[in-house]
Amino acid sequence: MFNAYSNDDVLNLQGDALTVSNSATQVEISGTLVLTRDQRSLKAALALKQALDSVVATLQAQAELPERRAAEREHERGESGHTSTPELVKNPFKR
Repeated sequence: MFNAYSNDDVLNLQGDALTVSNSATQVEISGTLVLTRDQRSLKAALALKQALDSVVATLQAQAELPERRAAEREHERGESGHTSTPELVKNPFKR
């Protein structure tokens, strides 16, 4: 079972196609996961859902949750240009 922010576990889905890395300060999700209509994909989707549900529950339970981490407050935008607000963008490869 994945317990967010509790240890240094790594959850690998479909081999190592998608990795959820867990530490005391952050959870990092990296890779690509293809979900098709089969039992293998259902198992991967449920494992990912459990991990994300754990992240959400842990964050919601934290009474003094800051707007952003201290490191992010030091510089409004990093060199990568990423912002902290998620946004939906149109797929440039789809016609």
